[in-house]
Amino acid sequence: MPNTKSAIKAARQNLKRRTINLIILDKIKAATKQIRKAVTAAKADDAKKALTEAFSALDKAVKKNVIHKNNAARHKSRLSKLVAKIK
Repeated sequence: MPNTKSAIKAARQNLKRRTINLIILDKIKAATKQIRKAVTAAKADDAKKALTEAFSALDKAVKKNVIHKNNAARHKSRLSKLVAKIK
């Protein structure tokens, strides 16, 4: 348990940040699942739509320092490769 006032405040801030970060990561995971589901069903237009949502979620996560920019770039590359295979 935190003893000082500053440590108590830091613990409070960490909880708030963690919940926000988890929400952002859940959005990324949901978007990638949608892409993979569309790819397995061979629905190109649904996959493209989901791809733009995933790119948006990844870019927002990078902007808010939830994930590293190279991590986002790697995920974008792999997801776009998957969607390109449908054609």
